[in-house]
Amino acid sequence: MANKIFMIMTFAGVPLSIIGSLLHWPSTIMFGIYCLTIIALASYMGRATESLAIIAGPRIGGLLNATFGNAVELIISIFALKEGLTGVVLASLTGSVLGNLLLVAGLSFFIGGLKFKRQTFSVYDARHNSGLLVFAILVAFVIPEVFSMKMDMTETISLSVGISLILIALYLAALFFKLVTHRGVYQKENGEAEEHEEPEWSKKRAIFTLALATLAVAYVSENLVHTFETVAESFGWTELFIGIIIVAIVGNAAEHASAIIFSWKNKMDIAVEIAIGSTLQIAMFVAPVLVLVSLLFNEAMPLVFSLPELVAMSSAVLLIVILSNDGESNWFEGLTLLAAYIIMGIGFFLL
Repeated sequence: MANKIFMIMTFAGVPLSIIGSLLHWPSTIMFGIYCLTIIALASYMGRATESLAIIAGPRIGGLLNATFGNAVELIISIFALKEGLTGVVLASLTGSVLGNLLLVAGLSFFIGGLKFKRQTFSVYDARHNSGLLVFAILVAFVIPEVFSMKMDMTETISLSVGISLILIALYLAALFFKLVTHRGVYQKENGEAEEHEEPEWSKKRAIFTLALATLAVAYVSENLVHTFETVAESFGWTELFIGIIIVAIVGNAAEHASAIIFSWKNKMDIAVEIAIGSTLQIAMFVAPVLVLVSLLFNEAMPLVFSLPELVAMSSAVLLIVILSNDGESNWFEGLTLLAAYIIMGIGFFLL
């Protein structure tokens, strides 16, 4: 049923997005159409990556899901940078970190926990990811904020570029560590045999669908960016709220749906890999790439977040590290993460 709804939304949303942009329909109407279309396209991306996850395994499947899910946000952010909306981009990066660690992981723990009293995932992967999260958020994001207080903009940009290159190098090294040198070294102890599951789509169809959906999202995203200012004025929203809540939720719709589906099927390894792996990719790859890409435009983007953004991200990291380091989850832990997300959402709305 849900697949039919998303199919209708896609085949209606894409033509309406094209027609509306050509005929210059009101921005508030087009904002809604663009958001719903991106979410519908994201559902196809989610189904395709689920098929690839069954074929390639949870780690590679989770990585593919995170990569193509984050591709949506990367595309939106590049167009926003082109328009000089660096505040929206930094806010959307913050929103992605909070959304993945608190909303996606929270919903996965909560919804999966309603069906299963105790769910487990690889404690080794959880601890490995925890170290990278602390490094990326509490070190690499905090340092530019602290040092920029004594620097001018040129020096801050130089510092941001240097940190970005280090983050990208370490992220690639982390992938090499997990997928090559230490692949299979740390296995979750589980006596139960995993049931064989047939993928919904073949490998070729899944990759083709991913590529096509990403191209469609790129077109819709470019038009979505142009509606931000008008929508903000109409609803009284700040750029910060649009970036942290709206863009982040729309941009990460594929991961949201997939992680929840996997947790309901008790496949917590891939659900956690999507939520935390996506956060690491945002912090250690997408954000640094956007800093480097911004050098091509009129206004370069420093890797400097506001104090509320840093405090919110640091709090989210500490909370998820404490709750996930034992390799187990339940519905109450999920509810705790969701409560934290709602509190932060209210704060950013009123800020």
